[in-house]
Amino acid sequence: MSRRADTTDSRAAPSSSSRPGTRTSNDQLRRFNLSMLMGILHHNGGCSRAELTRQTGLNRSTIAVLVSELVEAGLAYEGEPETVVGQIGRPSLRVHPEPRLAAITVNPERNSIAIGLVGLGGEIIRNVRFDTAKVPTPAETVRVTQSIVGGMQAEIESDYDVVGIGVAVPGLVNADNARIVNAPQLSWREVDLATPMADAFKLPVYVANDASVGAIAENLFGAARGVRDLVFVNGSSSGIGGGVIIDGAPLRGTKGFAGELGHIMVNTNGRRCHCGRVGCLETEVNLAAILERLGLSRADEHELDIELGVTRDHAVLDEVRRQLGFLSIALTNLVNIFDPEMVVLGGYLGALLTVSDERLGGALSLRSMSGHSRNVQLRRARLRSRRVMVGAAELAFAPLLADPMAFRRV
Repeated sequence: MSRRADTTDSRAAPSSSSRPGTRTSNDQLRRFNLSMLMGILHHNGGCSRAELTRQTGLNRSTIAVLVSELVEAGLAYEGEPETVVGQIGRPSLRVHPEPRLAAITVNPERNSIAIGLVGLGGEIIRNVRFDTAKVPTPAETVRVTQSIVGGMQAEIESDYDVVGIGVAVPGLVNADNARIVNAPQLSWREVDLATPMADAFKLPVYVANDASVGAIAENLFGAARGVRDLVFVNGSSSGIGGGVIIDGAPLRGTKGFAGELGHIMVNTNGRRCHCGRVGCLETEVNLAAILERLGLSRADEHELDIELGVTRDHAVLDEVRRQLGFLSIALTNLVNIFDPEMVVLGGYLGALLTVSDERLGGALSLRSMSGHSRNVQLRRARLRSRRVMVGAAELAFAPLLADPMAFRRV
């Protein structure tokens, strides 16, 4: 589906005066600048040469050389010039990320496997949800992915170059070896999904927690775009997870386990969680309890918005109010620990936020020890169902963005 080039660019080989096996400082600077440009193009869906000059601080001639190099390598293309009313002089060409570059995404959940094809720039090209009769096994996840991607094979070979596969799972993933340590909702423990997936597709495979990649997606393309310090909390049928971004970088921890926000204790007299502790956030704030009172077996985010927006059932609203109280405790703790600029709520937690604001007069509150909680922005996630796919694709795009010239179109 694609081919990865040698990691050394022959046009920028170290000079004879350099030590063997090392890159010259000019080559390192050039690669850094190419990476910076690719990141800007990817996260903005393209921009003019003039805008690249403004954002990077590089001069126009350097931008012209770097853009030409990306275009020649098949990583970008130049389109129609940017037109500005009242502009004097020749308009600046607009540069776009190459739309052929794409990533496959996989998201196994308790009763489904979602497969996506996402283009550079965050565009979702294809999105297929395969419902399963029971919790999918790792082997079934690989087989289903093979089958669904096989159905796209002709289109992929004709129109796209796939750079890798990003897998988002509801569980702990060891960042050192991509091994799934524990995914309770899937009953997976110590699972190596990356190896059989890579063997099946002959592509690099990257695995991470679904809520963590959701935080990255919202930070790059969603409600928290451009925010440097962010706490993201997501609620799904699999439980509550999250991600924390500090000074623009995801907080991972020593093994990549940071962000298990569903296991903050909020009720010392609460129920026992599957983790063995009592009163975890996800035992007190959960979708199942709300669906039960609504008389529904399942509902997506849009359907939940509608149901909670029209219900007059006091039992439903009382349960929502109860959950908002415990959610307030957890978010207050997170604000006091991380001092973020913004807190973003995804999944059904976003629906609770909307009910809080529209039906319950702002029942969800943050109480910062500093007394400046009013300055913490509380937002609903914007990407909705696209969030995990876009975030998982970022896993596969990361090596390309870090060193663009290590990847070449066939």
